[in-house]
Amino acid sequence: MDEPDAPVRIVAATAADVALILGLIRDLAEYERMADQVEATEADIERALFGERPCAEAVIARAGDEAVGFALFFHTFSTFLGRRGLYLEDLYVRPAFRGRGIGRRLLAQLAALAVERGCGRFEWSVLDWNAPAIAAYRRAGAVPMDEWTVYRLTGDALRALAAEARVG
Repeated sequence: MDEPDAPVRIVAATAADVALILGLIRDLAEYERMADQVEATEADIERALFGERPCAEAVIARAGDEAVGFALFFHTFSTFLGRRGLYLEDLYVRPAFRGRGIGRRLLAQLAALAVERGCGRFEWSVLDWNAPAIAAYRRAGAVPMDEWTVYRLTGDALRALAAEARVG
């Protein structure tokens, strides 16, 4: 393991990083108390990030040769703005490297990409109990969208609604 004081650089993930990314996703899920919900495989991550039609991207924070964090993101679209946006799906910094500004650097890298790509917004969700992340996001200038509630369909409910599309 590299020293925690090694210089940190943020680099675009490559196909060689698939196992690493899945490992970081599992670490994040453990931190978020959701380890039992991770179904993704290396093949899923490879297809999503590096397949014929990639639907997401990732950057990795490295201290020396060690991966110390990552951010995984994808584009959205705002009809009101008439432009795409950037959505941060996951951001994670390994515990030994927290408190060094690495999470903020990952956010800044994605903000720069959003600006470079002409995005009208940069958004993400955070668990209500994750006070350290909420505080860091507020320090970066992010504001909560209190008037919005996220809805989700999964499993049987998703399949049931999809079945309605096949009816008459």
